[in-house]
Amino acid sequence: MVWILTPISKTCLNAYPPIKPVKSTNSYRTIGNLAIGDCRTLTDQRIAANAKAIQQKELKIDQLTYELAYLRRLKFSHKSKQISALQMTLLDEVTDADIAAIESELESLKDKTDTAQPKKQPKRQPLPENLPRLEIRHDPESTTCSCGCQLRHIGEDVSEKLDYLPGSSQVERHIRSKWACDACETLVQKPMPPQIIDKGLPTSGLLAHLLIAKYADHLPLYRQAQIFERAGVKLPSSTLAEWVGVCGVQLEPVAQALKDFLLTQPVLHADETPVPMLKPGNKKTHKAYLWAYTNPANAQHKAVCSGQAFLDTWFLQFSYSIGVKSPFAV
Repeated sequence: MVWILTPISKTCLNAYPPIKPVKSTNSYRTIGNLAIGDCRTLTDQRIAANAKAIQQKELKIDQLTYELAYLRRLKFSHKSKQISALQMTLLDEVTDADIAAIESELESLKDKTDTAQPKKQPKRQPLPENLPRLEIRHDPESTTCSCGCQLRHIGEDVSEKLDYLPGSSQVERHIRSKWACDACETLVQKPMPPQIIDKGLPTSGLLAHLLIAKYADHLPLYRQAQIFERAGVKLPSSTLAEWVGVCGVQLEPVAQALKDFLLTQPVLHADETPVPMLKPGNKKTHKAYLWAYTNPANAQHKAVCSGQAFLDTWFLQFSYSIGVKSPFAV
């Protein structure tokens, strides 16, 4: 190999600036201290990032462990320890709440600068149009710009949030004026409108709410009494039970009309649900049944009726027509 040495021109030397000599040895110490400080800062940042990542992974492991234990209990537990479908619906709410809490913590621990793909949110259903709207406007304190010009309104963003007002009570005052004739001494007064409970305290609206809360929302009477008491109205559960009993008697014509309508239908669906019922006196339960009857889902008019003796007359007519003596043998 042959090396050829050529002289360096001044142009090449001018292309590279000369290296300035260090004036003092303290400059090396300064550079070293800066390098050590940067390394410590970088190390602290890495430690903090690793700690956050470990915390995220621990929360994710806890979430998956909780879900796995819940699913294993549903599938592999003993029959005596397995939960029913009704209990499962109650536990689903608790499970969903716990999972949502863990996911919220995971979201709060995520780095805001991450460029990950946004999570797809479920499509929110619009709120019903029949709900009353309360408009709350958020306008700037001043409509004058910092430059002194008047701001011009160019549009607005509207977001709707669902609010709930606790049930409120009111008192209806029925005032019946008395009119008298001085000549013939006649007293005229308009009679009181008919009420479900004559001379009673509740209105039809209160009784309807009481029955819906008890039978549709499965809210016992003693809990409803506690709700009324928190609102400032003291109604004993015994009084509420008396109102329910009177309403049952008053609704007998409606139940009979539903029964007559259902018996005219060509197809009838029946359901019996066993429930434990407490026997008075011996503190034991026995198996009872809830009977419900309805017409098909594609019927023009839907109706539901309940009662164990609902089909007694129909069974008798059908059994006699086919020559069966006992209606329960059909």
